[in-house]
Amino acid sequence: MTWSNLHAKVHITLRKRQLLPKKERLLVAVSGGQDSLCLLKLLVDLQSKWEWELAIAHCDHGWPTDAGMSDHVQQIAQSWGIPYYLKTAHHLKETEAAARKWRYQALIEIATEQGFSLVVTAHTKTDRAETFLYNLIRGAGTDGLSSLTWVRSLSENIWLVRPLLEISRSETYQFCQQFNLSIWEDILNQNLKYARNRIRHELLPYLQTHFNPQVEKALIQSAEILRSEGEYLEETAQQWLEKSLSEDKIAIHRQILRGIPLALQRRVMRRFLTTVLSKAPNFEQIEALVNLINAPNRSSTFSLPGTITIEVQGEWIRVSHL
Repeated sequence: MTWSNLHAKVHITLRKRQLLPKKERLLVAVSGGQDSLCLLKLLVDLQSKWEWELAIAHCDHGWPTDAGMSDHVQQIAQSWGIPYYLKTAHHLKETEAAARKWRYQALIEIATEQGFSLVVTAHTKTDRAETFLYNLIRGAGTDGLSSLTWVRSLSENIWLVRPLLEISRSETYQFCQQFNLSIWEDILNQNLKYARNRIRHELLPYLQTHFNPQVEKALIQSAEILRSEGEYLEETAQQWLEKSLSEDKIAIHRQILRGIPLALQRRVMRRFLTTVLSKAPNFEQIEALVNLINAPNRSSTFSLPGTITIEVQGEWIRVSHL
């Protein structure tokens, strides 16, 4: 095996961050593109040092543009002697959000069926910069801007690991060229109707040319700072929520929250709303609850879905039903 700089870089990252323990069974998500092939080759080459058991998971969206992709990945799996698992979608809506949601669900299903606790994906630092810009444009908060972390939970017993977050897309391409890996060129990656493709092909190059040649690095540094600060704020917000929550957990004490910073008030209210709603609350709903902290008695908000309303009752902000 030829030991490249990228092999060394990833090997050091794995040791430093303890991302993929020795002798673990790893389910590697492989699309057939340059990033996932680079990841697979690296893990195969490092396998003797880490004693992993590897398997490939491929998610076929069932779209006409995906025709032949699953066969391509299966051939790679067969030539490298790696178990191969396939999930194919039926009538999947052709949107970024729908595809992403389905892929994660498919990976969870494969991991559950085959007994894997670690799913490994090939997200790069370029993906991280693109995600930062994508979420910034959408108006995401700190947590959204600091997304694409090294490890996150997919379910109670399954974890997603991203070992290439210090590797750029240009590095994965050079690696594939160096080792003559057969890259599947997904034509959807060139379709500018998708926001992420416009960010990749138009916005990031424009920022690099006209504002900062190192914009990718700058965005990732910002994401790292926000991630650390966000983790601290979330831990602190949970402590304040526990202090202010009623025994029946359907009311929160206003006086306890009045003396804490607005940033914490918002996070406490978001956590409180999460227990009330069936989906994550939006900014307007969180702000409506924050405003109730200092509102007159009997004030209420009707910005919540269905029959749920939240009303000020003395020093309590209480969930009610119409």
